[in-house]
Amino acid sequence: MDDNTSVTSAKPAYLLSPEQIVGPYFRNPKLIRRNISEGLDGIPLVLRLTIIDAMTREPVNGAIVDIWHCNARGAYSGWSKVNPDKEVDVGDIGAIPRTDDDTYLRGGQFTDQKGIVRFTTIYPGFYAGRALHIHVAIRVTAGNNYLEERHVAWVGQLYFPEVASRSVLNAREYSGRTVTALTNDEDYFYTTMGGEASTLNVHTLGRDSKEDGFFGHMTIGIDTFAISSQLKPEDFDKYTV
Repeated sequence: MDDNTSVTSAKPAYLLSPEQIVGPYFRNPKLIRRNISEGLDGIPLVLRLTIIDAMTREPVNGAIVDIWHCNARGAYSGWSKVNPDKEVDVGDIGAIPRTDDDTYLRGGQFTDQKGIVRFTTIYPGFYAGRALHIHVAIRVTAGNNYLEERHVAWVGQLYFPEVASRSVLNAREYSGRTVTALTNDEDYFYTTMGGEASTLNVHTLGRDSKEDGFFGHMTIGIDTFAISSQLKPEDFDKYTV
């Protein structure tokens, strides 16, 4: 058998999804829950993520998928008193002291046998200097002490189509800010860290109005043996986390 035959008959690996920075607002609240909205105002968002092993193309079962994002006005729980209309000049984990113990719009789920997790939340707003996005960290679990697991295999940010975001930002809960959201193409991390490949597929839940909410979905390919350079085990010891 020649080399060409061996290449074409091999099972191709699934594409690895691009990693992005974890940002300063990561926490480890150890909240396993599907609904992370805590009753906050905002347009509903149902999120479905499918996690695939990029080496084997098989679903990743039993991983913890954590997500976190800002509220309709741009604030993160834990940092609710940080003014989202002013840009922060630091992006490192633990760089900004927490202001509170709120937990809204944070939580994790275990992937099922098909590698799927689902979340009920709200469409995120924005804070100064960024496009709309959701943070994601995927931990590969081993043993029974799942919530103490620090093996983070993948860290990323999920973005939204501009058409959907523009309609959301005109809604009452999101409007009236002193700053404007960046478009995806204006966002440094989107343009330099593979944001186009991290953009959700988004559809309205209702036929007649965006007020009914949106459904967003994406498949994320990870290396389950990798240790993310964006969120290391020692980062879990930082006092803000």
